[in-house]
Amino acid sequence: MSVDYTTLAQTIAALTEGETDVISLMATVACEVHHSDERFDWTGFYRVVAPEVLKIGPYQGGHGCLVIPFSRGVCGAAARTRDIQLVPDVEAFSDHIACSSSTRSELVLPVVNAQGTLLGVFDIDSDQPDAFTQEDADHIEKILALAFSDAA
Repeated sequence: MSVDYTTLAQTIAALTEGETDVISLMATVACEVHHSDERFDWTGFYRVVAPEVLKIGPYQGGHGCLVIPFSRGVCGAAARTRDIQLVPDVEAFSDHIACSSSTRSELVLPVVNAQGTLLGVFDIDSDQPDAFTQEDADHIEKILALAFSDAA
């Protein structure tokens, strides 16, 4: 199974239309993205809850790390730099935090609202090495921008 980004974007847009609650949006996006592709082993959000601190938000899959500082790991790097992190081999990422021993590759995207406020990061892990492409990153970035444009 490979993700159909056109259908995924349309589904998420329909489900989230008019919603402004960040947790509701995160829960819906995590669920829909997680079930859209077999490569997606863990799919979820880490929310900004204090300066330079992320805490786990809605997710699908096994357990995740509860707290991640901006100074650590792939999620921290995405939050700190506000740049997409596309990591083909987590073991080659010097500061990777191993929340799950099965994770081989990772895609993490910053999540911002229309005002430019960083709400958190969207983390997708795969148990396959080099599972993600720039195309994945581009499509998911657009989905997140639309879904969280009205978020408070």
